[in-house]
Amino acid sequence: MAKHAAKAAPSLWKNILLWTARVLVSILTFVLVLAVTLFVSLDMICGDTSPKAKQTFVTTILETGQLKFLASWFLSPEEIQAVVDSNSMDKMDETIDSGLVTIDPDASDEQDIEIIKIPGRTFEATLMKVKDPSRISLASIYPWRQLGITLDEFVKENDAVAGINGGLYASSNNTGGRPYGVVVSNGEIQLNEPNQFKGLVLIGFTEDNLLEIISVEGMSKQEVKEMIETKKIRDAVTFQEESSDANNHFVQLVINGKPRGMNGMGSGLNPRTAIGQCADGSVLLLVTDGRGKSGHLGASASDLIDIMMEYGAVNAANLDGGSSSCMYYEDEYLMTSVTFYYSNDSWRMPVAFIVK
Repeated sequence: MAKHAAKAAPSLWKNILLWTARVLVSILTFVLVLAVTLFVSLDMICGDTSPKAKQTFVTTILETGQLKFLASWFLSPEEIQAVVDSNSMDKMDETIDSGLVTIDPDASDEQDIEIIKIPGRTFEATLMKVKDPSRISLASIYPWRQLGITLDEFVKENDAVAGINGGLYASSNNTGGRPYGVVVSNGEIQLNEPNQFKGLVLIGFTEDNLLEIISVEGMSKQEVKEMIETKKIRDAVTFQEESSDANNHFVQLVINGKPRGMNGMGSGLNPRTAIGQCADGSVLLLVTDGRGKSGHLGASASDLIDIMMEYGAVNAANLDGGSSSCMYYEDEYLMTSVTFYYSNDSWRMPVAFIVK
């Protein structure tokens, strides 16, 4: 009997190993087929069969932080740049006219925050309208370190009620502890590297609670410091304006009531975070979804402009996008863009616009 049991044991283990091997082979086969299918699909998209699909793919992928390389797998730098050039946005160098915005003197007594859900063809968006612009400030983890914190942590640690992401930062591997460009928080210049990337644009509020959108490209550190002091910038970040085969970023959306013009699609489809200010000083905080959430690809620059114009923005700017885009309000995330492992959370980040 014992001898029979001893013979059965190796047979059992052999069956387990065979079953495990078959499962692993099945999984590997599925992954291989999926990878081949994806590669072939992207190769077809980047062909000449559907120019619109190719334009959408290239303009969208160049806006990502980690997947830009995919475009170069299928297209040459010249082909990529041709797509970017045919789907570009007009330059918008006009200086903001502060006289077009008159802060409501009773705004500081207004406690209401209006939440508006906006459905789109390729996205869903949440617009937060804050009547009193003085309630909005920039929170940061300064001095900078390797790991940032999530948006809900920013809101809770600063006794705020709401917040959105904004500004360029080191997002690789979700570390999020180091911003890029220029950061001003509560009047303090916490980072001043205007030439860290080409095309940086400062977006933030003055001590008079007016939204400013100012290009700092080509400025020295001293010139940026003087500009911040002269303009009395109290809270600000920078985002990038660049159209190339390496990046496809944009900032200005509406300046002095005029929407930005564009050629072709203007941009790709991605999650977005944007900010605007109306004539009465009210601030519009906008976040859209994308990258597969609810089956949506995301919003384009044109979508952001249309929303900002519809809700009365005199000035508006794109703050960031992709996996970073999120909005938090009253102890819950109203918008999160990464669906697989951050369905009710955000990426770590070094700064965030908060609403007190």
